[in-house]
Amino acid sequence: MKLTIKGRQAMWAYIFIAVPILFFILIRIAPTLFAFNISLHEWDILSQDKPFVFFDNFKTLFKDNIFKKAMGNTVKYVFIGVPLQLIISLCIALLINRLTKGAGIFRTIYFLPYVTSTVAVAWVWRWMFMKQGGVINQIITAFGGTAQPFLDSTGQAIYVVIANIIWQSIGFNTIIFIAGLKQIPRTYYEASSIDGASPWIQFWKITIPLLNSTVVYLVVMATIQTLQVFTQVFNITGGGQGNPGGPVNSTLSLVLYIYQAGFMNNKMGLASAATIILFSIIIIITIIQLKFLTKKVEY
Repeated sequence: MKLTIKGRQAMWAYIFIAVPILFFILIRIAPTLFAFNISLHEWDILSQDKPFVFFDNFKTLFKDNIFKKAMGNTVKYVFIGVPLQLIISLCIALLINRLTKGAGIFRTIYFLPYVTSTVAVAWVWRWMFMKQGGVINQIITAFGGTAQPFLDSTGQAIYVVIANIIWQSIGFNTIIFIAGLKQIPRTYYEASSIDGASPWIQFWKITIPLLNSTVVYLVVMATIQTLQVFTQVFNITGGGQGNPGGPVNSTLSLVLYIYQAGFMNNKMGLASAATIILFSIIIIITIIQLKFLTKKVEY
């Protein structure tokens, strides 16, 4: 049967669409389903016997105090790290957006940490916050203060990691905020100024509402990335003489817990169960954020 021009166009359209769909199925969906299958087995890498245990791995996780600690730390990373990085980024974006000269230089400077190797930055951060010989403690003692334990402290170590996450993410968030600010017509600000609106009122009544789509995107992306934090935790509080997860697991994240369970303790079934829990949390939080943060604004 001879296809018409529209028929051939439709055929090639379906072919081109099929390629990314097939890629998504093979790279995303299939591994997720396989991980769920593993989570229902006592899957030890070193053992050929992998009995079906149904939801026993999930029950074990919720009875594991270390898993609960990892969950609590991950929640702390999200609830402290995400708001701070977005607030700081928005403030910087507002300042850069007001510049008439040199804005490109400042955008480049703030974006550099984002494109720098996360591992390299994490090790520099670790050196800076060392108890003995660290730059931060040298500054503190130079001003007459007492050297702090930082990475050796169960109370301070997690905030050192959070500070690193915030510092490295500011550049990307700032660039996206600037792009969003550039899309807001100046006429809105000019009209509101004529009506006597102060800069603070303009910020809350014009800037924030019209940045809604940008804010939603950054909140969702930042939350997902922070829930999956691993590299910073592993390199700042682990490696060398360090203890991955910090002193008494004070910085242990959910992804680091999964890594330890699967690749250090060979309990792949347990690690897969934790992965399914993390995947479910990300899906649920993302849906909630999209539902409650997205607002239609018209002027």
